[in-house]
Amino acid sequence: MLLRLEAERREEETLSHLASLSSRSRGRQRPEEPCPVRTEYQRDRDRIIHSKAFRRLKHKTQVFLAPEGDHYRTRLTHTLEVAQISRTIARALRLNEDLTEAIALGHDLGHTPFGHSGEEALNEVVPGGFKHNQQSLRVVEKLEDGRGLNLTWEVRNGIACHTGPVKPVTLEGNIICYADRIAYINHDIDDALRAGIITQEQLPADCLAVLGQSHSQRINTMVSDLIRNSWQQGYITMSQEVQQATDSLRQFLFAKVYIDSPAKLQEGKAKCMLQKLYHYYLEHPEHLPPAVDPQDSLERRVCDYIAGMTDRYAIIQFRRIFIPTGFAL
Repeated sequence: MLLRLEAERREEETLSHLASLSSRSRGRQRPEEPCPVRTEYQRDRDRIIHSKAFRRLKHKTQVFLAPEGDHYRTRLTHTLEVAQISRTIARALRLNEDLTEAIALGHDLGHTPFGHSGEEALNEVVPGGFKHNQQSLRVVEKLEDGRGLNLTWEVRNGIACHTGPVKPVTLEGNIICYADRIAYINHDIDDALRAGIITQEQLPADCLAVLGQSHSQRINTMVSDLIRNSWQQGYITMSQEVQQATDSLRQFLFAKVYIDSPAKLQEGKAKCMLQKLYHYYLEHPEHLPPAVDPQDSLERRVCDYIAGMTDRYAIIQFRRIFIPTGFAL
């Protein structure tokens, strides 16, 4: 146990008094013997990285549906960028970097194929609606390997609350709320420029005057400002000037990229495809995988199955079910 205890001792000696110490975690859903080498949050990080749900992120859309170009972001590369940004912030604030990284790596595990269009598709047909953060929590608590990953309470809280009105309890979890937005605003601009959907000249000049002209300058400004103001305030926050510029840049993306742009021309097809799959599996439950929990409703089982699909697997299933094949002699 010496290695883990030494790591816990270092946390107590070096981290801020506001940090979440791994030795004081609220614990797991099911009690386990501690790891002799790793702290609790390091263990959570490793479990997420080795999960099947994490591997599937490489074939899930970020903004551009099933892109043929090799350089467009996927849900996996987005997740890695969020993890990198959040670790930088946590380290600078002397918060728990391992906890921050674990939340970042797990925050989108429940995301649908085809990005937010897939989320909208399920939200329209699933009783009670669908939100990817709640599905991510369901993945780590129940669906992965039929019993979940048995993560600590702090990681699960950060995953569930990384978006929406309810904020995470820990400062580490609150970092993810900002790092997620910093990552997607900047990499979506980069991808949209690469795709020719927007030009550098179209980017709001007032925002660039505050945040910087280049991709790296903008990330550096946002991260540095967040670190500086969080130190001063004692909670995770940006300055008013940088927050306003960040929000304005996000609004620009909604107007020019996220809604009615060439990047979104196929979204109607994607939504229709997922909803047709949803209704098909409701009518043919024998084609679903075995139930994780016998008490789950059929609607819940179908939702779990579709949300877990990658873009290409959803397309393959749709083609197999709905597209006729030639008669074989």
